[in-house]
Amino acid sequence: MIEIGLKHTSELTVTDALTAIQMGSGDMPVLATPAMMALMENAAMKAVASELPEGCTTVGGHITSSHLKPSKVGEKVTATAEVTKVEGKKIEFKVAAYAGDVLLGEGTHLRFVVDRERFMSKLNSSSL
Repeated sequence: MIEIGLKHTSELTVTDALTAIQMGSGDMPVLATPAMMALMENAAMKAVASELPEGCTTVGGHITSSHLKPSKVGEKVTATAEVTKVEGKKIEFKVAAYAGDVLLGEGTHLRFVVDRERFMSKLNSSSL
């Protein structure tokens, strides 16, 4: 059962592949905002994964986040997601990313519980 307060922290080390230059989101050799936000989504997904019914997963529906500080190649970054609201298949999270004790960005994320097979079957139909 998905409950308010469920939490997970994911981490990465900034590599060249995760920089704004390589991801195309900017022209600086620092952690790209999309990479930081993907780490936040990963933490949210993992926070609830073990509580889902068999055959189900979650998919992202919305994310909003600040990006306050840059992170250099080689730096370790963590992102934590915590469930703040559950409404049927809709799950809301607060998310934050850090390099050590330094806040890199924070925001909110919305995920939906879906049946894997049913979700994937929509790729072959015109009812997307």
